[in-house]
Amino acid sequence: MRCVIAGGGTGGHLFPGMSIAEAFLERERGNEVLFVGTERGIEARVLPGGRFLLKTIQASPLKGKSLPGKVRAIGSIPGAVLEALSILKDFRPDLVVGVGGYASGPTLVAASILGMKRVIHEQNVVPGMTNRLLRWFSHRIFVSFAETMRFFPKGKTVVTGNPVRRAILACLPDRQAMNPAFPFTLFVFGGSAGAHRINEAMMDALGFLKEIKSSVRIIHQTGGADVDSVSKAYEEKGFDAMVRPFFNDIGTCYQSSDLVICRAGASTLSELAVCGKAVLFIPYPYAAHNHQFVNAQRLVDLGAARMIRDQELNGSLLAQAILHLYNHPEERARMENAIQQLGRPNAAQEIVEQCYALLRQ
Repeated sequence: MRCVIAGGGTGGHLFPGMSIAEAFLERERGNEVLFVGTERGIEARVLPGGRFLLKTIQASPLKGKSLPGKVRAIGSIPGAVLEALSILKDFRPDLVVGVGGYASGPTLVAASILGMKRVIHEQNVVPGMTNRLLRWFSHRIFVSFAETMRFFPKGKTVVTGNPVRRAILACLPDRQAMNPAFPFTLFVFGGSAGAHRINEAMMDALGFLKEIKSSVRIIHQTGGADVDSVSKAYEEKGFDAMVRPFFNDIGTCYQSSDLVICRAGASTLSELAVCGKAVLFIPYPYAAHNHQFVNAQRLVDLGAARMIRDQELNGSLLAQAILHLYNHPEERARMENAIQQLGRPNAAQEIVEQCYALLRQ
């Protein structure tokens, strides 16, 4: 089978797509996967040189643009559809999978023009604009949460969970049971590009964390802009910290952690659930439809997470939350148990089986 996976832009769209691609390749010998994305998206940095081929189109985002920017983005759609048509005619896929992001729309429209089978996957509780439009162009719709069913036609919508990469599935949630003397470890990150607000708040929090400085280890993914300043702050204040702009082996970071501090994108939620990690969410406040807050609140309501809203975030409040969870391992254990109940480690395989069933029809 030949499959095109269209979309990306952020890790929240790309990484589930990579999970689906892995499951397709494992499902049957001889299967082929091609990604369609853009040159400005994370896919242009992550995919080249790996096991998946990438073709790019000149699609542009509408969200967050000025009026002239929106006009230019709308004007680019016909050209992006034509580029996608050329790619699809050349690759001749049996199936096109949209995973969200602004390359997904033109590619699914092109697949519709060519009469190819089309499916989409929605990662968040509240779907983004692209997938709201693509529901009319899709034969199947896969969603991560049961609550999302209300946004899509019932007859073709299936709850599968959000696919998680194989590297994440290798996590061992009972890390402390194997090595109880290992230092309390915080894993701090703000998504694939980092989050300046979280970086700043964590640096401000260090002054309030002196009492646990000798028994805490910090892993911090900063993004490219803040890596030097964050590294210097940890060094000056005497904290044991490993700081990188980006971790390719994020599964190891999860495996090592006792508490994760992060944004609340859907892929992150799914990874935390599979790994069974206690988490303090700081949702990105400008996400479409405020979906990160909705994602995080769902887990907070289930007792699976804590949350600080971005507009309330400061070093003192962040340090209070860290100290509380450091001093209450029983609460972390309850959170870990609750979040593990939400894990869907076989989501990618389920999507692939649904796609095979669609093609057999």
